[in-house]
Amino acid sequence: MPLLTWQLWLARDIVEEHHLPWHKPQKNLSPGRVAQSMFGLLVEIGTPAKTPKPRGKSTGWKTGKLRSKRTRYPVVKKRKSTTKKAKNQKT
Repeated sequence: MPLLTWQLWLARDIVEEHHLPWHKPQKNLSPGRVAQSMFGLLVEIGTPAKTPKPRGKSTGWKTGKLRSKRTRYPVVKKRKSTTKKAKNQKT
C-alpha cells in the first residue's frame, strides 16, 4: 500500500486531470484523482509484454515432410525377487 501511494504521489505532476462532470477541477490532485487519471499515462507509456501468439487450429505437418512410424521397444519386466528371510528358511 505505501508503494502504491508513493507511485500516485510521484505521478500527480505527470497526469492530466480527468474529472467527472460533477467534480470541481483541482490544482493539487488527491491520490484518488491521480488514480482516475492514470489510464491515460499507462496508455502513453505502453506495455513491456509481448503480443499474444495466435491461437486456434494448428497448421499441421508441412507439405512434403516424410513421416515415419515411431520406434517400438520391447517391454522390460522385472523378475520377482525373493527376500533374504525366504532364502534362509529354505536351506
